[in-house]
Amino acid sequence: MKKITLGKTGITVVQNGFGALPLQRVPMDEAVRILRKAYDGGMRFFDTARAYSDSEEKLGEAFGTGYVKREDIIITTKTTAATPEGFWKDLETSLNNLKTDYIDVYQFHLMNRCFRPGDGTGMYECMQEAFKQGKIRHIGGTAHKIGIARELAESGLYETVQYPISYLADEQEEDLIKLCNSNNVGVICMKGLAGGLITDSRAAMAYMGQFDGLIPIWGIQREEELDEWLSYMDDTPKMDEEIRAFIEKERDDLKGEFCRGCGYCMPCTVGIQINQCNRMSLMLRRAPSAGWLNEHWQDEMKKIEDCINCGKCLPKCPYELNIPELLKKNLEDYREVLAGNRKVQ
Repeated sequence: MKKITLGKTGITVVQNGFGALPLQRVPMDEAVRILRKAYDGGMRFFDTARAYSDSEEKLGEAFGTGYVKREDIIITTKTTAATPEGFWKDLETSLNNLKTDYIDVYQFHLMNRCFRPGDGTGMYECMQEAFKQGKIRHIGGTAHKIGIARELAESGLYETVQYPISYLADEQEEDLIKLCNSNNVGVICMKGLAGGLITDSRAAMAYMGQFDGLIPIWGIQREEELDEWLSYMDDTPKMDEEIRAFIEKERDDLKGEFCRGCGYCMPCTVGIQINQCNRMSLMLRRAPSAGWLNEHWQDEMKKIEDCINCGKCLPKCPYELNIPELLKKNLEDYREVLAGNRKVQ
């Protein structure tokens, strides 16, 4: 497994990180078992967030009770706070949940602007003070909007940028990696499987391995998923002509407008679960379909009929998708599948 150094942080770990968002969906004992197995298998980089319900607490239970030496792992977490008061509350909560006295990389979560010293918000000054107090080691930011991510990378204020990157990335996203590299900013890659659209983990791993200064954080919920990533620690997939051709075909299949499932558009005025309903056609084509055709998802898809075209979702989409039109198209495709007029996997 390739080792990477995360920009100017100097953090050096194997290029196979653990995304702990899905752990909020599993019981504590199971989460602890998975996390410790990840560590025992060689993973050292663990990413979570204050917004991921009890994910931080599960990391704390796994690693903050003497199972590992604190300096042997890297823990990154995030705050969605928009005020200094919220920042300090989140930071103290995270430290308590994680059972640690410092966070390796503390990140502003889902940034819609690049906080800077003297901008009137006091937010970046909070990061600086937390660093002075020894409660955080490095300052980072996460974004879904390419313009914000580029601003973070160019600002000289952030040591890491977290952004959605997968082998479905286009030229502007790969340019972001180059920009970060040129500014010695580490890249933390979320959604390396494009929210479930990518089902070939070998190709996903091989794609990430092409880049320096980038660590993917694979969202892991089940032990069998972890086993797959751990198998690559010694037998790491490499980009070759076969994988390259496969990725090109994948990109051709998914070219054009499609929903990445980031959820920025939520909540919907009439309760449509946009981030899943707007990618239903792709999920039916690329994932086992039975789970998407049950009564629950039939009811969820039917809600698309209630769309009032209020437009509130449109300016929130970082990819500038025409959400109402895509919803209608997904509903039409879904009904074709239910009627048996279109085959799926």
